[in-house]
Amino acid sequence: MSPRLLLALTPFLFTSVVQAAVDCANASDQATMNQCAGQENKAADKELNAVYQQITARLKDEPARKKLLISAQRAWIGFRDAECGFSASGVKGGSMYPMIYSSCVTRVTKDRTEALKQYLKCEEGDVGCPVPGA
Repeated sequence: MSPRLLLALTPFLFTSVVQAAVDCANASDQATMNQCAGQENKAADKELNAVYQQITARLKDEPARKKLLISAQRAWIGFRDAECGFSASGVKGGSMYPMIYSSCVTRVTKDRTEALKQYLKCEEGDVGCPVPGA
């Protein structure tokens, strides 16, 4: 490999190392705060998806209920996006928008995750619970 090509590619080689080393607890610039908010959002989404998959697994023999869950989840996604679009509208177009929007999505996602977790804790014989026990 030519030295010029290696020199040109150097910033790309270390990008993932630099991103992994971000100290979100001490973020002091907007780009870093935006990145940290995005990382927190990804973590919340990952947890939500894990809980959702647990519920859909329990509903494998109940296609009608599974369909209702899918419909509810799609409606919730629409609500989340609209709510957070509104919540962040005061800074739309600004450098803070990604952080404000991501923080809202994270908060709403965590709330949804907790609501879904309650379905996994239903007691045997709870007729008000749509998710069968494990």
